[in-house]
Amino acid sequence: MVDVFDEVEEQLRSDRYKTLARKTAPWVVGGLAIALAGSLGYWAWDSHRGRVAAESSEKYAAAVESFGANNTAAATTGFEELTKSGAPAYKALSMMQLAGLKLEEGKTAEAVALFDQAADAAPNEALADVARLKSAFALLDTAPYADIEKRLTPLTEEKRPYRVQAKEALAFAKLSAGKMTEARADFSVLTLLAESSDQVRERARTAMQMIDSGSAKSLPAIAKAAASATPAPPTQPDGIPAMVPEGAQ
Repeated sequence: MVDVFDEVEEQLRSDRYKTLARKTAPWVVGGLAIALAGSLGYWAWDSHRGRVAAESSEKYAAAVESFGANNTAAATTGFEELTKSGAPAYKALSMMQLAGLKLEEGKTAEAVALFDQAADAAPNEALADVARLKSAFALLDTAPYADIEKRLTPLTEEKRPYRVQAKEALAFAKLSAGKMTEARADFSVLTLLAESSDQVRERARTAMQMIDSGSAKSLPAIAKAAASATPAPPTQPDGIPAMVPEGAQ
């Protein structure tokens, strides 16, 4: 008799499991389908992003090559196309290249606007800060000191990738604004910073000597040299070094 009850109980338990399975199966299958769709969607998006980056890299290299061959028209066209449909890093780089060309044409306002757009389009802080720094340098000779200070001060903060260059630019801006004591103090700091390059230290020492001798009026030439030494954009996310033609930085 016990065996009969056990068999009945086992059958009832089996029926309950089957009922539960039938009720939960659609949810389980649905969850798996959603997870699979998500995985496939991410894979498709990642693959698309990789293709766009590869195509952008080729187009950017071609535009740089055209510039190197003195075919400015073709280079400009290539860079302009990338600003519309390129991967974020190459879009920002192309905007900086176009800004450099605008500077060569004496169109500072247009160049600054492009540098600012490049900073907004950049996918990382390092690339964005290069654009911001170049924008400030483009304005160094003409904009009021307050505008230059507003642009450069955030770039001088700890852990910003180009804080030394930003500090140097700000020191020259103070010098141009007649803030000799503050400028000299900034140049002194630059000579002591471990991150400062030999070139930065040499320019800082020269500036200090000229301030001390009262001949700092001739320092705009040094400021120009510093501007031409602003860093090229950093390595790209895919590990390919950025190619920036001379004169278009």
